[in-house]
Amino acid sequence: MKRILLLGPILFAAVLTTLTIVKYNFLLSLGWHPLNAPTFDWPSGLALGEFGFIMTATFIISGLIMILFSTRLFLDLKPAFTSQAGSTLLALSGLALASLAFTTDPTLSTTSATWHGRLHDLSFVILGLTLFPAMSLLGFAFRQNEKWKNLSTYTWLTLALAAPAFALKGAAFYIFLFAILLWNEIAVIRLNSQR
Repeated sequence: MKRILLLGPILFAAVLTTLTIVKYNFLLSLGWHPLNAPTFDWPSGLALGEFGFIMTATFIISGLIMILFSTRLFLDLKPAFTSQAGSTLLALSGLALASLAFTTDPTLSTTSATWHGRLHDLSFVILGLTLFPAMSLLGFAFRQNEKWKNLSTYTWLTLALAAPAFALKGAAFYIFLFAILLWNEIAVIRLNSQR
């Protein structure tokens, strides 16, 4: 289980990077540009077209790994409102991440929105509405546990950096992804070192 949890952020980053390179021209055809329009159908557009099934599977696998991670936090942290609510919200974030597997609708499409495109968009909103409160609460939970205490400030700093980047979109979205994936990896390393 330790290796699976460590693999989550690395898998997501590796697939995202590889598919972006492989599908570069396809993404450009959707209206995406790495600097001028970096969130225009990215990363969700990677689930469209050739090799799209890889991104779809990555959303599901990464979401399930996040749920496993939140379960470990729930069981390992000192029982308190902050640890239980934070890890529960993190599990809901994992469910929302897995639900991004509902295929998005291309922004420049001339057809009406599909049911799966609407579910994809809703999942993205739920991801933001659960991930940020989860991190805030987990910061308090970490502060209440001597073994986790020094991760508390780092969690809040990551949140302070990632939340505006999530909302601003544009090139700042890269900062959001990097900050969240790095926080997740560091928290998993800390969790694994507790045993």
